[in-house]
Amino acid sequence: QVQLVESGGGLVQAGGSLRLSCAASGRSFSIYFMGWFRQAPGKEREFVASVNWSGGTTYYSDSVKGRFTISRDNAKNTVYLQMNNLKPEDTAVYRCAGRRGTTWGDPNNSWGQGTQVFVSS
Repeated sequence: QVQLVESGGGLVQAGGSLRLSCAASGRSFSIYFMGWFRQAPGKEREFVASVNWSGGTTYYSDSVKGRFTISRDNAKNTVYLQMNNLKPEDTAVYRCAGRRGTTWGDPNNSWGQGTQVFVSS
Protein backbone atom coordinates (compact mmCIF):
# COMPACT_ATOMS: atom_id res chain seq x y z
CA GLN A 1 0.00 0.00 0.00
CA VAL A 2 3.05 2.25 0.21
CA GLN A 3 4.65 3.24 -3.05
CA LEU A 4 8.16 4.62 -3.21
CA VAL A 5 9.44 6.16 -6.41
CA GLU A 6 13.05 7.21 -6.83
CA SER A 7 14.40 9.72 -9.28
CA GLY A 8 17.53 11.70 -9.95
CA GLY A 9 19.95 8.99 -10.94
CA GLY A 10 22.20 9.24 -13.93
CA LEU A 11 25.76 9.41 -15.15
CA VAL A 12 28.21 11.78 -13.55
CA GLN A 13 31.95 12.27 -13.63
CA ALA A 14 34.01 11.49 -10.57
CA GLY A 15 33.97 14.44 -8.23
CA GLY A 16 30.55 15.53 -9.39
CA SER A 17 27.22 15.58 -7.61
CA LEU A 18 23.76 14.11 -7.89
CA ARG A 19 20.61 14.54 -5.89
CA LEU A 20 18.28 11.60 -5.53
CA SER A 21 14.65 11.91 -4.55
CA CYS A 22 12.23 9.37 -3.17
CA ALA A 23 8.55 10.22 -3.10
CA ALA A 24 6.26 8.17 -0.89
CA SER A 25 2.56 7.73 -1.43
CA GLY A 26 -0.15 5.60 0.06
CA ARG A 27 -0.19 4.65 3.71
CA SER A 28 3.17 6.12 4.53
CA PHE A 29 2.05 7.13 8.00
CA SER A 30 3.14 3.71 9.19
CA ILE A 31 6.76 4.36 8.20
CA TYR A 32 9.06 5.70 10.89
CA PHE A 33 12.34 5.75 8.99
CA MET A 34 13.31 6.39 5.43
CA GLY A 35 16.60 5.21 4.08
CA TRP A 36 18.79 4.75 1.07
CA PHE A 37 20.53 1.55 0.08
CA ARG A 38 22.66 0.67 -2.87
CA GLN A 39 23.72 -2.46 -4.65
CA ALA A 40 26.41 -2.89 -7.25
CA PRO A 41 26.44 -5.89 -9.60
CA GLY A 42 27.63 -9.00 -7.83
CA LYS A 43 27.71 -7.32 -4.43
CA GLU A 44 25.52 -7.34 -1.38
CA ARG A 45 23.05 -4.61 -0.65
CA GLU A 46 24.69 -1.83 1.32
CA PHE A 47 23.19 0.64 3.73
CA VAL A 48 23.91 4.22 2.76
CA ALA A 49 21.91 6.58 4.95
CA SER A 50 18.66 6.93 6.83
CA VAL A 51 16.57 9.59 8.50
CA ASN A 52 13.90 9.50 11.15
CA TRP A 53 10.69 11.06 9.88
CA SER A 54 9.74 12.56 13.21
CA GLY A 55 12.95 13.80 14.75
CA GLY A 56 15.14 14.07 11.68
CA THR A 57 18.00 12.05 13.16
CA THR A 58 20.33 10.88 10.43
CA TYR A 59 22.65 7.94 10.04
CA TYR A 60 25.35 7.31 7.48
CA SER A 61 27.62 4.52 6.47
CA ASP A 62 31.29 5.24 6.95
CA SER A 63 31.88 5.10 3.22
CA VAL A 64 29.67 8.13 2.53
CA LYS A 65 30.09 10.26 5.64
CA GLY A 66 31.11 13.77 4.74
CA ARG A 67 30.04 13.34 1.13
CA PHE A 68 26.35 12.39 1.23
CA THR A 69 23.52 14.14 3.02
CA ILE A 70 20.09 12.68 3.62
CA SER A 71 17.14 14.94 4.29
CA ARG A 72 13.39 14.77 4.29
CA ASP A 73 10.44 16.99 3.54
CA ASN A 74 7.56 15.65 5.58
CA ALA A 75 5.02 17.89 3.87
CA LYS A 76 5.96 16.41 0.50
CA ASN A 77 6.48 12.87 1.81
CA THR A 78 9.84 12.94 0.13
CA VAL A 79 13.35 12.02 1.17
CA TYR A 80 16.47 13.23 -0.60
CA LEU A 81 20.02 12.08 -0.90
CA GLN A 82 22.50 14.74 -1.88
CA MET A 83 25.63 13.05 -3.15
CA ASN A 84 28.77 15.13 -3.49
CA ASN A 85 32.31 14.26 -4.46
CA LEU A 86 31.13 11.09 -6.12
CA LYS A 87 33.57 8.28 -6.69
CA PRO A 88 33.50 5.42 -9.18
CA GLU A 89 32.90 3.03 -6.30
CA ASP A 90 29.61 4.81 -5.66
CA THR A 91 28.28 3.32 -8.88
CA ALA A 92 25.24 1.23 -8.00
CA VAL A 93 21.49 0.99 -8.12
CA TYR A 94 20.17 3.16 -5.33
CA ARG A 95 16.90 2.22 -3.68
CA CYS A 96 14.92 4.02 -1.06
CA ALA A 97 13.19 2.18 1.73
CA GLY A 98 10.47 2.86 4.23
CA ARG A 99 10.95 1.07 7.50
CA ARG A 100 8.11 -0.22 9.64
CA GLY A 101 9.80 -3.11 11.33
CA THR A 102 12.60 -3.32 13.82
CA THR A 103 15.21 -3.88 11.12
CA TRP A 104 15.72 -2.85 7.54
CA GLY A 105 15.36 -6.47 6.52
CA ASP A 106 11.83 -6.79 7.82
CA PRO A 107 9.50 -7.99 5.04
CA ASN A 108 6.93 -5.40 6.09
CA ASN A 109 9.22 -2.61 4.95
CA SER A 110 8.60 -0.86 1.65
CA TRP A 111 11.10 -0.51 -1.17
CA GLY A 112 11.34 1.51 -4.31
CA GLN A 113 12.32 0.08 -7.66
CA GLY A 114 15.66 1.85 -7.71
CA THR A 115 17.53 4.41 -9.73
CA GLN A 116 20.87 3.85 -11.40
CA VAL A 117 23.87 5.96 -10.48
CA PHE A 118 26.96 5.64 -12.62
CA VAL A 119 30.14 7.50 -11.76
CA SER A 120 32.80 7.55 -14.42
CA SER A 121 36.48 7.90 -13.70
